[in-house]
Amino acid sequence: MITSWLNQLTPEWQVFIYATLTALATGLGALPFFVVKRIKKKWISLGDALAAGLMLTASYRLIEEGLDYSLWRALAGIALGAILIYWSRLRLEGREELQVGELQGANALKALMIVGVMTAHSFAEGVGVGVSFGGGQNFGTYISAAIAIHNIPEGLAISMVLVSRGVSVWKSMGWSVFSSLPQPLVAVPSFLFVDFFQPMLPIGLGFAAGAMVWMVVSELLPDAFEDARATHAGLAVITGLMLMIFLQEVI
Repeated sequence: MITSWLNQLTPEWQVFIYATLTALATGLGALPFFVVKRIKKKWISLGDALAAGLMLTASYRLIEEGLDYSLWRALAGIALGAILIYWSRLRLEGREELQVGELQGANALKALMIVGVMTAHSFAEGVGVGVSFGGGQNFGTYISAAIAIHNIPEGLAISMVLVSRGVSVWKSMGWSVFSSLPQPLVAVPSFLFVDFFQPMLPIGLGFAAGAMVWMVVSELLPDAFEDARATHAGLAVITGLMLMIFLQEVI
């Protein structure tokens, strides 16, 4: 019934609705935290390690996809992503007045960085949805479903960082969805102007990957070793990696 209703809409509206659904799927990553109410410091560190595994796997997939389009554009995007996130970190570091919701100081910076990185990532995914519909509705629907599944562990990674630092589950879910809002906003223009946006896709994919790798290495992994043993943190990283692969390949 829903499929037949969508088929009656114009292609532009179909692209927008599918991209919106992929964005909303990101909020599902916060659902486990409605069950887990209190988080000890050890589990905060392990949560950072698990998020690192999820983001590393996502980064690899982004780079792999970008290389299918262009080696040099993907490499340029990686460098730009790392440079921009590094520059942003330098500009914001040490600002004790920085506030994100209930968070202040270092915790607010951490929250702002991961939401910002994931939002940058969402621009590339939005372009991917729009360009895929240029290859036909069936292909676009398939890519949208794949991105929606891929967004769930990304929402989990965001929620792990936010909830463990005192943000409510509902607000963490809202921030997760917010980080994916570029997807429906960019998808329709990408569909309408495929020839313009397609050459930019490897740059966007590389940019998101570079930003995420920087975030993992400089922020999440150091935090993971603060209150958890190295062996436990390593297992958590591997678990996040396996979870992302499972969701991308099996479901």
